[in-house]
Amino acid sequence: MSTSIHQPDVKITSEFWQQYRQLIVKEVLPYQWSVMNDEADVKITDEKGGTNPDSKNSHAIANLKIAAGQATGHHFGFPFQDTDVYKWLEAAAYSFNYHPDNNLKKITDNLIDLIASAQDDDGYLVTFFQIDAPKRKFKRLQQSHELYTMGHYIEAGVAYYQATGNQKALTIATKMADCIDHHFGAEETKLHAADGHPEIELALAKLFDVTNEKRYLNLAHYFLVNRGVNPEFYDHQLKADGWDNDIIPGMHGVTHRYFQVDQPLLTQADAKGHAVRVVYLCTGMAHVARLTGDQELFAACKRLWNSIVHKRMYVTGGIGSTNIGEAFTYDYDLPNETMYAETCASVGMTFFAQQMLQNEANGEYGDIIEKELFNGALSGMSLDGKHFFYVNPLTADPQFQENPSKSHIMSRRQDWFGCACCPSNIARLISSIDQYIYTTTNATILSHQFIANQATFDQGIKIKQTNNFPWENTIHYDITNPQHISKKLGIRIPGWSATTFTLKVNGQPQTLLVKNGFIYLSITEGLTIDLTLDFHIHELQANDAVAEDAGKVALQRGPLVYCIEQADNPQNLWHYQLLSDDQTTYRFQPDLLNGIGTLSATAVVRKTTSQAVLYQNYQPTVWQPTTLTFIPYYAWANRTDGQMRVWINKANA
Repeated sequence: MSTSIHQPDVKITSEFWQQYRQLIVKEVLPYQWSVMNDEADVKITDEKGGTNPDSKNSHAIANLKIAAGQATGHHFGFPFQDTDVYKWLEAAAYSFNYHPDNNLKKITDNLIDLIASAQDDDGYLVTFFQIDAPKRKFKRLQQSHELYTMGHYIEAGVAYYQATGNQKALTIATKMADCIDHHFGAEETKLHAADGHPEIELALAKLFDVTNEKRYLNLAHYFLVNRGVNPEFYDHQLKADGWDNDIIPGMHGVTHRYFQVDQPLLTQADAKGHAVRVVYLCTGMAHVARLTGDQELFAACKRLWNSIVHKRMYVTGGIGSTNIGEAFTYDYDLPNETMYAETCASVGMTFFAQQMLQNEANGEYGDIIEKELFNGALSGMSLDGKHFFYVNPLTADPQFQENPSKSHIMSRRQDWFGCACCPSNIARLISSIDQYIYTTTNATILSHQFIANQATFDQGIKIKQTNNFPWENTIHYDITNPQHISKKLGIRIPGWSATTFTLKVNGQPQTLLVKNGFIYLSITEGLTIDLTLDFHIHELQANDAVAEDAGKVALQRGPLVYCIEQADNPQNLWHYQLLSDDQTTYRFQPDLLNGIGTLSATAVVRKTTSQAVLYQNYQPTVWQPTTLTFIPYYAWANRTDGQMRVWINKANA
């Protein structure tokens, strides 16, 4: 394991991602700020399709003003409402690295001042408890989200300090961490438990990275290794605080498994419970394992990684098979009509994969970062940057809203949510995407994402990566190493291209062995590299144990998973079938959905009758020839409302 990670200076030049990063600064950040200040004309939707006490306002900034004594009133929203603001602040901080904006910085500096004013003298800051429940601080950790909330500020404070040098932003974070350290730990006088929603663990690791304060790393490690050691702790707190005195209604009856405390974390082998909690927990585990060299902790990370990626993940990278608890269920249970696949879970899975890659050079971690960036996470935001998915389904139909068991599956992105964790989460991921291209150590640079960029590394090494990914398959590198530093470059060969790729170095064909998903070259003298990946259209088939996808295929070209929509295919989508010898072609359409590559496949469609009877004697199916049009999954639901499917019936599949 390596404990030394050096972040290069990376300028994104990718046309695809520049479009999104400019969308963040021009549309997403201003829009989200107006929503959180209750200035936007929006409809706020419950993530499961229900209603909220206030369907027009977020109150997130108002809560901070009340806690700071700048306004009066009661707290509104979830106990973690503050985190909407903190993730937005983190996204803004990252945006300064590629788009300085003095007007935005005035807003964010003033926001830092407001947060500092809202913080208690001892470092505590969760506005729900400060305003309405000061005597219940740390009394109901199963559902209070106190450490989760402060963890999200710590992440934002670190990012803001790194981007702007604002010392106050970092001081707020260290005061929070000191407060938590005062109340939690192995000492007899402290609480021997962690928050019901993991987050603080990864935040403390980030805070250690910037402060080198060992107490923060030790506390993160304690939270991890102590998790699940006393499964009854939450129950004891619930009883003492009043069994039915819930902060979030109905949470007191949720199982220990849901919170990942039914057994010690180091013994857990399966991803279980709330999907976002799992991947946030795993992100902290992987980071702390690297910093401490804790091999047992890293082994637990690998077990949970294998459980998620190889048995409990959708083809788009989505995780969470049920809306009941937004949770994992059991191996190969991957329903397409009642799934959850929360945007935050895909964002969190990206975090987890990045930390795993910083522990060891395994191309599969880069594969998952790519899968999430181009599919599972990116689908969570519309092309206009002002509408969002909480749930990212693989099958959608507007009529699902009439079925309570499917009403969480929406066919249109929403303005905002009562539980608005996803909009600012996808914003902070996209604005920080420059941090997900390379992983570096003293001896090696791993180039694991094909996002065109210009990067400067320690000791003057520069890499210029040129491509038109994800639409074209040629990747060009110009590498300069003026001081002739001894260095290796590892280039990920994606799993979808593992058996077919070509490589030229300084114009000469090369054959290199793939080692754990990477090829390695010495760049001591500097050189040019041309990599051509396999962009043929894959028809993917699910494991036989995935009952929902039997007889179906999903199409993938390069990193992109594709889907069909009624906007292009006017019949009910379950009536289509790809032919066994179908001819699928690719075409880039610059004027469609901000420029996308579409697939056209020969298919047949079932000839239906207009008979009104519900059931009738069997008659052989009559098929009519047609052509199916596929678009990238991330781009669906940006046109007319209608059905969508990723998995398509296949003749003789």
